[in-house]
Amino acid sequence: MNYYNEIKNILIDNEVTKRVKDYSKNKSDLDSYYMVGKLLIDAQGGEARAKYGDNLIKEYSKKLTNELGKGYSERNLKNMRKFYLLQKGQTMSAQLSWSHYVELFKFNDINEFNYYVRISESQHLGVRQLRDKIKSKEYERLEIDTKSKLINKEETNVSDFIKNPIIINNKYNITNIKEKILKKLIIEDMDNFLKELGEGFCYIGSEYKIKIGNSYNYIDLLLFNYIYNCFTVVELKVTELKKEHVGQIQIYMNYIDKNIKNINQDKTIGMIIVRKDNKFIIEYSSDKRIISREYELV
Repeated sequence: MNYYNEIKNILIDNEVTKRVKDYSKNKSDLDSYYMVGKLLIDAQGGEARAKYGDNLIKEYSKKLTNELGKGYSERNLKNMRKFYLLQKGQTMSAQLSWSHYVELFKFNDINEFNYYVRISESQHLGVRQLRDKIKSKEYERLEIDTKSKLINKEETNVSDFIKNPIIINNKYNITNIKEKILKKLIIEDMDNFLKELGEGFCYIGSEYKIKIGNSYNYIDLLLFNYIYNCFTVVELKVTELKKEHVGQIQIYMNYIDKNIKNINQDKTIGMIIVRKDNKFIIEYSSDKRIISREYELV
């Protein structure tokens, strides 16, 4: 089998398709580059040998560039090879472009790769948005249990995709952060804050007023998640997590469940965002709807 001619013909067909069938350019790119990647592996004697010998790719790149023009550098051919290896046995996402995949080729961890493919699809991310999420190390900031659920394709819940730490933009470069300032920073950048929490969160209000007995109390932030159909009470603390924080937010959550939540909605969850976490307090809390996350100012 003449692997070079097979690769060249696939790439020529793809160039023709891109010129005359604009609607299918992306799928043609992905299908073609996948097949080229497979042929490169086969031509190099299989996966084991392909990892160590790039001389053939260098040779093919030079010939393809001479015969077909730009676009077939050694780097691009290596990307096609990696594309095949990463997608082998999986369904390629036609929603993602080749440019998306190029951003993802830096990952050797297939689970991290698959996470960014998933959120790119579900959130309709452009390449620049995807690049920003990778730069913020979003996958690395997921809890270990969440990563395990994704790997094993288990059911997830509303708190699984809340990052830790939550990145908050300190655009004023304030060093002495108080709760009111922290809340101001979040409210002024609410869109990014909600994205840090995951999918489906909507802003309802800040300093949300509730009456308990004869006194008024104020919830720092009240949110709603339309995917998991539940309210989320958020309390902000610029200290280490303390046990009294858990008691406070539990009262607020129970108030929302009793007075605001309707019968078709799930129970309210509580999120305490703190300067420093204390896992033991949450671990020994009887209410598993309450979670804590640290914040990081950037």
